[in-house]
Amino acid sequence: QVQLVESGGGLVQPGGSLRLSCAASISFLSRDTVGWYRQAPGKQRELVAAFSSDGNTNYADSVKGRFTISRDNAKNTVYLQMNSLKPEDTAKYYCNLYTRLTDYWGQGTQVTVSS
Repeated sequence: QVQLVESGGGLVQPGGSLRLSCAASISFLSRDTVGWYRQAPGKQRELVAAFSSDGNTNYADSVKGRFTISRDNAKNTVYLQMNSLKPEDTAKYYCNLYTRLTDYWGQGTQVTVSS
């Protein structure tokens, strides 16, 4: 059973930063897609940032210039550096990995941006 374990969420003031981590129990393959989604109360889950199968990165327009996704293949870990956080970034953030024809999700980590 593949597991994705997220960490790094918490409460932060507007303008602050957080770094989320997602450690996978399986090795990343070169053509895997891996990334971060978020879901706020009453809203649909949305893409935040992800690596596509060709290695390119995709970001939601709302986070471009503020968030950066990165990965460490040796550690099977993907990160999301979030800077200049806004109250509207408040949501539960989920790690997603599509590998070996199967979609996997983490349990989510809560990010709350509030003064």
